[in-house]
Amino acid sequence: MGEGFVNWMQRLSEFALLGLLGLILLLEFAFSVSSGATSGVLIPLGGAAGLVALLLRSRFRTGSMLWMIGISLLLSFAAVPLASVQMPGLAEAGALMVLTISVLRWVRPLSRGILLAVAALIALQISAGLRSDDMAATAFEILFFFGWAVGAVIGSYLRLQQDRREAAVEAVRRSERLDLARELHDLVAHHITGIVVQAQAAKAVGEQRPEAVLPALDAIATAGSEALTSMRRLVGVLRADDQASRSPGVALADLRVMVERFSAQGPRASFDIGQGVTSLALPPEVLTTLHRVLQESLTNVRRHAPGAAWVEAALTAPPNLVRLRVRNVGSPGDPRITRLGGGFGLVGMVERVEALGGRLTAGPTPENGWEVTAEFPAALAARGK
Repeated sequence: MGEGFVNWMQRLSEFALLGLLGLILLLEFAFSVSSGATSGVLIPLGGAAGLVALLLRSRFRTGSMLWMIGISLLLSFAAVPLASVQMPGLAEAGALMVLTISVLRWVRPLSRGILLAVAALIALQISAGLRSDDMAATAFEILFFFGWAVGAVIGSYLRLQQDRREAAVEAVRRSERLDLARELHDLVAHHITGIVVQAQAAKAVGEQRPEAVLPALDAIATAGSEALTSMRRLVGVLRADDQASRSPGVALADLRVMVERFSAQGPRASFDIGQGVTSLALPPEVLTTLHRVLQESLTNVRRHAPGAAWVEAALTAPPNLVRLRVRNVGSPGDPRITRLGGGFGLVGMVERVEALGGRLTAGPTPENGWEVTAEFPAALAARGK
């Protein structure tokens, strides 16, 4: 419901903006017809170009602004040899001001957005100065400058907020990746320790019981293969440019205990483990990631959906997958999370799951609840068997 309301409000504001500029365009068209001046035709042309640029700005942020600046300059200079009109194109000016907000918020790098915004200001000043008498030109130049300045302030503020959020998300991802790297380091150390112990045991019994050496060598090869796999995963995580703390050795019993503690302190909760899912059937990094996802999901339920009637958690093994699903029934998540594109905890979960080759989704359910699903390929899970 929260996400739909926000989308509806965004569409409504967009329609209101286009409707206002469309109304101004109609008034300008009526004015140009009543004036009878040849140059009056140029005014509605600029407004129509502005509406087209606004409709296309979400897909072509730089291109729509360049289009509008070019059209504005072309119409302004086309009006010079003609009889001047009493007012410049207000719909055209409004479109340039709105596009200024858009480019300063979205266009990267920032220097390009600033250049486009300055070019829009120049086009506005030329439009005001070339299509009016001296006194009216000065008044429109001041009016357009203040309108552009308001747009520039709004666009810069939105850009600052977006950059702050992106920096916070990046910090969460980096922290999550470092946590995961430390845990994988512990797993590699565990495998190496096993190799050393097996090698020492094989050396100790090799002279007296040669038949015991081959099983020991098989165990050493298996541990070495697992250590290399964990090391490759560790290096992949550290090389990534883009994500609570867990300890190696988490078991399914720890997940059940977590759900039981949650149920004792808040909404009732259940945890079901599907057939064939055991601690030995899953590699340690997958188990600890599942533990992290379950922990974050339950925390979000307590924080953002305290009125939930029931929380269901299930760990199953459908064909070719290992899936953890956590959902609350009777109370959706806080809509503020959806408006922000997901909380930072959700960002961390996504980064951690994807770093191990899995996939995580989260969103509202048709039953007026919220669901988090983490899936890992069966090939990854089979490595622990």
